[in-house]
Amino acid sequence: MIGFALVVAVATLGVGLVAALLLRRLPTLRLQLAALGLVAVVLPLGAVLVSGVAMFDSEHDLTILAVATASATAALAAAFLLGGSILRSIERVRAASSALARGDLAARAPEAGPAELAELAASFNAMAENVEGLFDARRQLVAWASHDLRTPLASMQAMLEALEDGLAEPERYLPAMREQVRTLGLLVDDLFELARIDAGVLTLELRDLALGPLVDSCLRGLEAEAAARHVTLRAELNGVEQRVRAEPEKVERVLYNLLANALRHTPSDGSVAVLVEPLAGEVQVTVEDSGEGLSSEAVRRMFDRFWRGDRARTRERGGAGLGLAIARGLVEAHGGRIWAEARPGGGARVSFTLPRS
Repeated sequence: MIGFALVVAVATLGVGLVAALLLRRLPTLRLQLAALGLVAVVLPLGAVLVSGVAMFDSEHDLTILAVATASATAALAAAFLLGGSILRSIERVRAASSALARGDLAARAPEAGPAELAELAASFNAMAENVEGLFDARRQLVAWASHDLRTPLASMQAMLEALEDGLAEPERYLPAMREQVRTLGLLVDDLFELARIDAGVLTLELRDLALGPLVDSCLRGLEAEAAARHVTLRAELNGVEQRVRAEPEKVERVLYNLLANALRHTPSDGSVAVLVEPLAGEVQVTVEDSGEGLSSEAVRRMFDRFWRGDRARTRERGGAGLGLAIARGLVEAHGGRIWAEARPGGGARVSFTLPRS
């Protein structure tokens, strides 16, 4: 009977090991643990049934004891194998998180193992990419802001040195210095506005607002520049007055930034249009132009700070590449959305939404 018990024990142990290897192939952690519980029950039950037959033929109690011990050992071995596999997957995510905490922004966790752990690793990797992107954005912000501050400061310093050395009359450089001071003021104001948006301390005085007069005001403000460029400005309001819940000054700044950007990228004899249309619970405002259009990179990055599709283009109107980033922050602060897309037939289209009154 002892030999029979050993055979049953070895067979149960073998079945347990094979089951453990098969359990590792299940796609989710939940299925693996459920299957492990099933194996842990079925193996001892099967061993007991086999031992029951043996006890029917023999009165030796040693047989059932040996079989029960073997089945319990098999279940324990299967649990250790599966648990070790799960722990190794978790350990890889933990090691990647520790590396990220130490400052290794390139640390990533392997997206392998059961579905839940693979999803956890994917979420961690997405978080790590966002953190790396934030650090890159901060470095770019400092670099671009330093560049944009250095240029007017260097120009004013050169003019001041020329005045001190008596190489020029004050009347010659005063208008240029005034313009440089205005450029610095605009950049500082934009940085301050962006900092308030990022910090979440931007306060809005919301009111019921008719979009028609606001659109007309923005178009009138750009009429002279559009005429000088031979660009046509127009508005399509669908004949129905659309009202939104917003702060007029902020919405006007968003629309003015979008119109000025569209005007800069529209060649002579082109057109820039403002389209207003109602949606479910919100109003969509679209600025479209007949310019050179948008690349896939521009669609993805045009609202990033200091990003400019043509880096050789001179900054106009004292801008520093923050206008569209501020526009996105202001629209989102109102609870709206803003996006860009290529216009069918050529040109660009930038749209944003605002909540209806």
